Amino acid sequence: MTITANLTYYKELGEMIRAQPDSELTIDRVVGQRYIGCGSAGKRLTVRGTPGNGLGQYLNGSTIEVFGNAQEAVGDTMNAGDIIIHGSCGDTCGYGMRGGRIFIKGNCGYRAGIHMKAYQEQCPAVVIGGRAGSFLGEYLAGGLILVLGQGAGGAYPVSNFCGTGMHGGKIVLHCDKVPEDLPRQVLVREASEADRAEIAPHIDDYCRFFGGDAAALKAQTYYVLTANPDAGYHQLYTYN
Repeated sequence: MTITANLTYYKELGEMIRAQPDSELTIDRVVGQRYIGCGSAGKRLTVRGTPGNGLGQYLNGSTIEVFGNAQEAVGDTMNAGDIIIHGSCGDTCGYGMRGGRIFIKGNCGYRAGIHMKAYQEQCPAVVIGGRAGSFLGEYLAGGLILVLGQGAGGAYPVSNFCGTGMHGGKIVLHCDKVPEDLPRQVLVREASEADRAEIAPHIDDYCRFFGGDAAALKAQTYYVLTANPDAGYHQLYTYN
């Protein structure tokens, strides 16, 4: 089943999508409509064009694949499922994300992964193929953010204030040198074999979705950012 969006108002488009009984649906000629796939479960949505803010917000198990770029708040507070973007996306990708995975072929804007969190078996992941804007992983509470840094030439692939206020989770960055000038809430070390084993399935899937040499990506130098237990932020969110 295919729905042609064109200039259909976002609320009407959302109602059309929810009304379709098919488990697989293509939304064609999307031009900024918001909240596509919001709260969806058990479906596969193929989006062609540029979806607006809140793509896959509260996603609960569906797969959304975008052939194009996406705007802000991709996967806001999503619980489960996959969002696959064959392009770049705007700010606050994965805001408050609680489960599932987001794969971005290109770059993402500011505050990706802000306050992501994990619980029991739920461990969300955001994989960014290119570079990320400032405040990546701000107040990160759990989950994994992986920045492959393709196109950065081995340079640090994040803008300013990476991991500000993080108190859990893990940020893994490909770069040739140890990242400097990180906030005091962040500890940094070179990736261990266990870290590499953790990110390997995500790299495999990234290459499966977008193409590329998974073995070459796995062989790159990675640095791992984790929360500094002496920085004090964890006291605001956890009880020991």
